[in-house]
Amino acid sequence: MDESAPPLRKIIHIDMDAFFASVEQRDHPELRGKPVAVGGDGPRGVVAAASYEARPFGVRSAMPGGRARRLCPELIFTPPRFEVYRTVSQQIRGIFERFTDIIQPLSLDEAYLDVTRNKMGIASATYIAEEIRRMIREETGLTASAGVSYNKLIAKLASDQNKPDGLCVITPAEGAAFVQAMPVERLHGIGPVTARRMHALGLRTGADLVRCSLEELHAHFGKSAQFFHDAARGRDDRPVEHHRERKSISVEDTFATDLWTDAALAEALNEVGRRLWLRVESTQAYGRTVTLKIKFADFTILTRCHSLPAPVRDREEMMAVGHRLLAGLCPVSKGVRLLGLGLHNFGRTDESAPQTTARKAAAPAQQQLTLAL
Repeated sequence: MDESAPPLRKIIHIDMDAFFASVEQRDHPELRGKPVAVGGDGPRGVVAAASYEARPFGVRSAMPGGRARRLCPELIFTPPRFEVYRTVSQQIRGIFERFTDIIQPLSLDEAYLDVTRNKMGIASATYIAEEIRRMIREETGLTASAGVSYNKLIAKLASDQNKPDGLCVITPAEGAAFVQAMPVERLHGIGPVTARRMHALGLRTGADLVRCSLEELHAHFGKSAQFFHDAARGRDDRPVEHHRERKSISVEDTFATDLWTDAALAEALNEVGRRLWLRVESTQAYGRTVTLKIKFADFTILTRCHSLPAPVRDREEMMAVGHRLLAGLCPVSKGVRLLGLGLHNFGRTDESAPQTTARKAAAPAQQQLTLAL
C-alpha cells in the first residue's frame, strides 16, 4: 500500500429531498401531491424551492417566479418560512451528531459526514446512512437521499443518483468508472460555461476527461485542471471540514453575449442578486460588505466593495448597495462578459462608518482495498 496516499475515508452526503417545499407539504396537507413553489411570482419573486410535482414542468430553484408560473399555470406559491426550515435543519443536525461530530453543512438541507471513526463504532457507513434516513423520516416526517463513498466528490454525486428518498453506495473499486460515466456538467466545479467549453473540446463525459493529459487540461482550464484531472479518476483528497468558517458567499453569471447598456447590466444584477439572496437565507450567511465584480470582454476584472455598520438582513438593502456600486462603473467603455455580487465580512458588527473600496483584481494513485462501506 502506498504510504504517501491520502487516508481512505467513509463519507456520507445527506441531501434532503426538495427540503423547503417538502416542509410546506408536510405542514399543509392540502399541498401534498400538488406542484408547489416556495417563493413568490410577483415582479421580483423568485423560486426558493420546487416540489417534485413541479419539476417535470421545468420549475427549478432560483428561477424567476413569473417564468415558473408560465411553465406551470397550476403552480401553488407559498411564502418561505426560513425560521421553520432552520428549526428542522437543527433537528436533522442533531440526528447526525448521534453518529459523528465531523459534519460539514453545505446549506440547511445538505451536509457531508465523515463516519470513518464514529461514536457508535459501526463498521458499515451504509448502515449508518440507512439509520440516518430512517430517523429523519420518523422524527421529521421528511425524506432524505444519501450517497456513501470514500470521498466527498463521489458521495455527493451518489446522493443525487437515486433521488428522491434514495441511497447509493459507491465503493473504491467502482469510483473511477462511476465518475467516467457521468456527463462533465455533473462534476463539482463544472458550471454551464465551463461545460460548454469542454463540449467544444469534445469533452462530454468523465471518460473524455481521462483521455486528456494534465498539461492539456491546464492549457484550457488553468488552476482547475488538477481537480478535473483527479476527479475524472475518482480521486478527491478534501477532508470533511467540520470547523470550516465561511468567509464569503457570492453568485456570478457569465453571459453568452457581452452586455453594454446600463439597463442590461442592471437587469443582470437583479437576477444575480435574487440568486444570491436565496443562498444567504439558506445558509444564514449575513455579511456587512457587499462586493460587485465585473469582468470585461478583454478579461479585465474590477471589483467594488461597500461595508455597512451591521450585517445586511434585507435583500432590498443589499441590492440598493449593489446598484450604487454598479452605477459608479456606468456607462461602461467595454463589453461586460461576467457580473457577480457577493457578501463577506461575517461576524460581529462594527460601529465605524461605512467605507467604499476598489481593487483590481498530481494526485497519488488510488489505493485498491476492501473498505466496509
